[in-house]
Amino acid sequence: MRLMKAKKLLFLTIFWFFLPLASLGAQGSQGAQKKIFRYATLGEPTSLDQQVTISHLTTTIAQHIFEGLYTFNAAYVPVPLLASSEKISEKGKVIDVNLRRNVPFHNGKEMTSKDVLASLNRWGRHGARGRVFFAEVDSIARKGKYGIRIVFKQPFGPWKNLLAFSNGGPVIYPYEIASKASEKPLAVKDYIGTGPYTMGEWQANRYLEIVKFNDYNSPKGESDGYGGERIAFFNKIFFVPVPEATTRVRGVQAGDFDYAAEIPSDLYDELKSNPKVRRIVNQEAAFGLVFLNSAAGLLKNNYPLRRAILTAIDVRAILSSVIGSPALWKSSSSFMPESSFWFSKNGSSLYSEGDPKKARRMARRAGYRNQPIKVMVAQGNPHQQEMTMALVAQLEKADFKITLNAYDPDDWSSKRNDREAWDLFYAQHDFVPDPILLDFMNDNYPGWWATKEKAKLSEAFVTTTDQRKRKGTWNELQSLIYQQVPAMKLGNAFTYSLASPDLKGIKDTSLVWPKFWGISF
Repeated sequence: MRLMKAKKLLFLTIFWFFLPLASLGAQGSQGAQKKIFRYATLGEPTSLDQQVTISHLTTTIAQHIFEGLYTFNAAYVPVPLLASSEKISEKGKVIDVNLRRNVPFHNGKEMTSKDVLASLNRWGRHGARGRVFFAEVDSIARKGKYGIRIVFKQPFGPWKNLLAFSNGGPVIYPYEIASKASEKPLAVKDYIGTGPYTMGEWQANRYLEIVKFNDYNSPKGESDGYGGERIAFFNKIFFVPVPEATTRVRGVQAGDFDYAAEIPSDLYDELKSNPKVRRIVNQEAAFGLVFLNSAAGLLKNNYPLRRAILTAIDVRAILSSVIGSPALWKSSSSFMPESSFWFSKNGSSLYSEGDPKKARRMARRAGYRNQPIKVMVAQGNPHQQEMTMALVAQLEKADFKITLNAYDPDDWSSKRNDREAWDLFYAQHDFVPDPILLDFMNDNYPGWWATKEKAKLSEAFVTTTDQRKRKGTWNELQSLIYQQVPAMKLGNAFTYSLASPDLKGIKDTSLVWPKFWGISF
């Protein structure tokens, strides 16, 4: 009897959950149905205020509503979005950004430099990534109705990449909103941007709706990554929280959803022959890093021992055992994506050797005498635990003595800041558009890599706006990383989503956040 009641309750829950969506998708003709797009998400965002929120789901949704001065093409080279052009003077210290004209906000008001200045100032004070940018700013001011002048304290090479990075980035709000905004996320009524969609209805735990903006002024040019023309083919897009992965999968199979995010890797091969779904692989979402303690303990300043540890690691074996299908991982030595301008092969000969005998000899020459190497891991994080255990197994095969310390997530986060508590830990690193944003490039990030060689190259990397020179310096920095080993890359881990086979214009991508302009049924 209890089982029958439980099944009835589950049926009613699913029935009432999908009923509103079914009615939304059945508005008259079949043609009308095809103007609605339904995306099954893992959950719902806490806010769509892009400046102060860095969640991936926030960026996925909000990028359809809000826009910044720049964005990225498919190679992650920054290109104009609300900007039309820029002029660089005084050897890179002064940037004059010209704005596109006749760009309306969703409230009908034209975007001008007044809105841009207020938005940038709010981002600099309270934005998730604004402080990095504004730490280099001497002044920022309007230059007429359609211009902004940014004066840096010294030439600052990453400026355009930081302005183009929408995740926690400087999207533009109307002056009336931005000038009054604090660190507190904006209210839903203030979700007013310039994007191809406007904010619609948000029913908590049911759906979040965005609506086509008929007066949208699109940038020109062929669509390329996030850049170029943005055409909204759907009248409405619904983002529906569906935490259960099997429910997301079945929803796409049944036609209840047109797209479903982040499907478990163990279902990838199983879904290959299913004609009701298409698998969409995101090839540059995240990558694994092992951080080494450069400030204290056994590994401090002992670069030969660090390289011995690196030599023991077979990245392909680890990824194959933990992730599974080779379509969902890649053993890549580059710390920046293969699709990116910053892709580098420097140091690749030292990557993923997987030679325990050689590692053992190298460690002996480096003075290693079976001292314990402290590895820490967070309990309750299955991916981190599995990657850490695979790493430990390979190190023990090379006769490194490992002490494994497991902590709950809060304690693990705290222990990272204790220089005496660990020698190694594994974590996933999200995509960043400029190498300067890699965690270990920050001298104060746990690991505390701060050598004179790094400082010299980092200064040259940051203080030029010539991107070709910056790329050359980054190649040198990656070589240094493989010599001093502040971190070891454990390959790229791909995510994938499911899409309706009826969708046009959608394919495997190197873009981190899926975009739904430019696709249709």
